[in-house]
Amino acid sequence: MHVEGQAVSIRCNVSDYQGPRDQDFEWSMIQSGDKSLNLISTFDDGFIDPTVRDRVNSGDISYKKLGDNSVELRFKKVRATDSGVYRCSTPSTDSVISGNYHADVELKVIGDSLKVSPAIPKSTVSEGESVELRCNTTRGFTEHTFLSVSWSIKKESGLLEEILTFGPDDKIKVGSNYIQRYTDGGLRLDLRGGGFYGLVLKSAKPSDQGEYVCSAQEWVRQGEGGRNWRKIQEKSEDMGKVVVTPTDLQFKVTLTSSLNPQATSEPTELLCQVVDLLHLQDGRLAVTWSYSTNTPGDVSQKKITIAFLNEQGALIPGDEYRPRLDSGDIAVTRKESNVFVLRMLQTRDADMGSYSCAVSAWMPTRQAGWEKAKEVQSTPVSVQWTPQIPVVKVVAHRVREASTGGSTFEMTCQVTGQNLRNPGYTVLIHFAETLGGKPRKVLSLSQDSVLQSEEWGEPSRVDSVVLEKTGQFEYRFRLYGVQVTDRGFYYCDVTAWTRDQKQEWTKAVSAESNKIEIAFVHTGPVFNISIHSEAHNALPGDTVQMKCIISTLDVSPNTGDVSFDVRWFQGSGWAVDNGGVPLISMDRWGVVKKSSNDSSLERTDRHTFVLSLHKTQDRDAGEYHCSATPWLLSPATGAWSKEKDLTSSSTFLSVQMQLWESLKMPVGYGVFAAVIAGVLSVLLGLVVAHCCFSRNPMHTPRPRNKLMDLEMD
Repeated sequence: MHVEGQAVSIRCNVSDYQGPRDQDFEWSMIQSGDKSLNLISTFDDGFIDPTVRDRVNSGDISYKKLGDNSVELRFKKVRATDSGVYRCSTPSTDSVISGNYHADVELKVIGDSLKVSPAIPKSTVSEGESVELRCNTTRGFTEHTFLSVSWSIKKESGLLEEILTFGPDDKIKVGSNYIQRYTDGGLRLDLRGGGFYGLVLKSAKPSDQGEYVCSAQEWVRQGEGGRNWRKIQEKSEDMGKVVVTPTDLQFKVTLTSSLNPQATSEPTELLCQVVDLLHLQDGRLAVTWSYSTNTPGDVSQKKITIAFLNEQGALIPGDEYRPRLDSGDIAVTRKESNVFVLRMLQTRDADMGSYSCAVSAWMPTRQAGWEKAKEVQSTPVSVQWTPQIPVVKVVAHRVREASTGGSTFEMTCQVTGQNLRNPGYTVLIHFAETLGGKPRKVLSLSQDSVLQSEEWGEPSRVDSVVLEKTGQFEYRFRLYGVQVTDRGFYYCDVTAWTRDQKQEWTKAVSAESNKIEIAFVHTGPVFNISIHSEAHNALPGDTVQMKCIISTLDVSPNTGDVSFDVRWFQGSGWAVDNGGVPLISMDRWGVVKKSSNDSSLERTDRHTFVLSLHKTQDRDAGEYHCSATPWLLSPATGAWSKEKDLTSSSTFLSVQMQLWESLKMPVGYGVFAAVIAGVLSVLLGLVVAHCCFSRNPMHTPRPRNKLMDLEMD
């Protein structure tokens, strides 16, 4: 495909032929009905059709031999009427004549309708303003042709430098010197349609001054699958000169609150925006966020740096705010090139105060560094609200009264929360035997609806307590098979939780409900416990028996409706109340557990439990008492109920040792100590005598007769 008025050449060559090296060619144009219009021949001047002879004679149509076997048909200025199929023929020169050879090719010629009308609305701009380059194109529609538009600049050097090209495949190609500027958003295409193509150069620089050129190109696809592009025509027009007037760096800073909290834990977002920015050129912006506890306008404000986002985009936290920035509770970002954002995901009461931002402009230095050119402080913005203290209230209601042993007790706890954001509640059921007594945890339900048994330590009654959530703010506690030991006061301990920015639970506030009492009248039998010992003194090796006797009044005649847990203790009575370990025990099923191998426990009748101490020793001496827990079988429900524990009085056992058995060890220790003391005394005397009374070897004794003479004199 070619454009009218262009020079076109069609090449033809022949190969694998016999005969002379120099071959002749004829060109013709195939018309409708397989008719042909003879154009030109390399060997026959009479071959030319009269309708085209004038064009051949004028040189508008000609041929050129490129070699012995190659020729080229040429149009100096092709016309739209030249569109058609062209045939190149060559007579055969082979030894065996098999006809002539030919090849066809199609030529398409379109009209020259492409026009370019450039315009620059404002040819003189100040540094930092935008330059708009408009390029209007028009052309006649031709199928399978595509358009591209290019902008270029001619500076003082006189060389044409490409800025940007759009098309022909709707893609953008940026000149090598403008890639970074396009990436930063400094170049913007304005495609309004209707042949209008615009390019806007933002933040004009002195280097943008020069002569601008707008070019439009028309393309067609060619090659296998149309992968390659071929330009069939191009039109360029000068747009005129653009003058950029340098000015000083100018900008303003405004601080606004896009999210203003009205209560604790709500988010806060502040926008620091740079407006009327001029002449930044290759500079960059940085921001410093500050906080003050004082209200705006207070001269004595002491600012605390929250964070500094420098000109290279690196975040430098302030010392006091580093943990919150690291955890993500506070975020400092750049929303746009001229907009900075400070966001607190969950604002605290301590965050109330005054906030400000300071924007600084940094310019590059020749040493590849940065220097601060200007800094503008914003007007402070106040973040204030009326603190709302979280409150939770709990009210307990009795749903079902436990009037007798074995019945079911049921109560509900209604929770009311205020100033809590999406709360979750933990409910803990407490039990105390008396008002003001030490409470015991029974059962709990977490804010994630996880049920947990706390200090309900009876394995056989684990399923007798239930705690469930029956409404959005209602919880129900149920106690099946109430026993005498369950009488007392029950209440709910509720804790409210809220989620932090990491979606983890944080404790907010707690409250206790009123107390609901289980106080049914016990109509069962009365139990009494006593202890009897056959001997209070024993010798080593003897067997001693002690009886724990339980008497019952007003009991049913059925022998199986009463059972006992019996425990024997060695020591004072406080051991029972303080969880002392029993010496030996028997549960109501007759299973015996003991901590000593020299003791046994048997039940001789329904109410008598005998403790036997075998091979008594001195360590068996001391106080003994027994403790029992009665269990009653309910005729109505068939369930066992536990009565209060019974504790007997104490009995004392002394183990008497024989005289020699009691004296042999002290005597043995005394004799051994005396022998050791005697040996040490002898050794000590010998050492002292040897050291203190030995003679001096240099001493010469005087004669005994001299001494006698002196005495006589």
